[in-house]
Amino acid sequence: MAHKSGFVNIIGRPNVGKSTLMNALVGERMSIITNKPQTTRHRIIGIVSDEDYQIVFSDTPGIIQDPSYKMHEAMNRFVNTTFKDADVMLFVTEAGEIYEDDDPVIFKLNNIKVPLFLVINKTDKTEPEKIAELIQVWNKRVIFTETIPISALKKTNTETLFKLILENTPEGPVYYPKDQLTDKPERFFVSEIIREKILLQYKQEVPYSCEVVIESFKEEKTTKGEDLVKISALIYVARKTQKAIIIGKGGTAIKKLGTEARKSIETFLESKVFLEMHVKYKDNWRDDERLLKGFGY
Repeated sequence: MAHKSGFVNIIGRPNVGKSTLMNALVGERMSIITNKPQTTRHRIIGIVSDEDYQIVFSDTPGIIQDPSYKMHEAMNRFVNTTFKDADVMLFVTEAGEIYEDDDPVIFKLNNIKVPLFLVINKTDKTEPEKIAELIQVWNKRVIFTETIPISALKKTNTETLFKLILENTPEGPVYYPKDQLTDKPERFFVSEIIREKILLQYKQEVPYSCEVVIESFKEEKTTKGEDLVKISALIYVARKTQKAIIIGKGGTAIKKLGTEARKSIETFLESKVFLEMHVKYKDNWRDDERLLKGFGY
């Protein structure tokens, strides 16, 4: 049997469940998931390999309609690259989303030359009549190769979706070692875990004004011979008041954050973790091109 391989890119607006879908398809927790929009900021790759195939899934930031910062513009650039290098495209939407007929995304979808799937997510929260109506509306706007309703959270129809993806994946070489799961290093996912906990713990604008940088990541052995990873993380904030909020009165908030982050990092790394965190104020870092480049945007 010929070997199949290809890049499957997942696009859609913030909070439609792209990261949840990626995790369901890859079988690993590759992207942080919260109930807040703009959770994913980078293009994250998850690799699924078998003897006869290798599928490289790509989770992208949600398409931001009106970028407010240079960071948002960089996030949109991540999305735009997915239109250029895909072998299969998954466009994820849900009931209640409104796209005007002249939306640039519709124009881009109509110009895709590779198999294009309409993936309607969150069917566990949507009436069948609304799903049927949404399928009709979208298939009048764009010619899709496949249309499939799913619940990424409940993993409803995700196995069927995977089979359809595999059927539409072209023959190709092995792009990555068969045992590789992602192109990102461990420290990237550690920073994402910490950022996830910030999104969950703090309210309003504060989480969106934060960026997490791992300053050091050292693997050691304890006196008992157990694996220990020592991690130092720096949390950037955009305003002085946000620094105080992150730290909290008497340091209580950052202590709670550290505890929750450490537990999840230990699960992810399968190792004991010593985590220290500091907060740094940098005025309007989201518009600082030099810093953004350093953060990987």
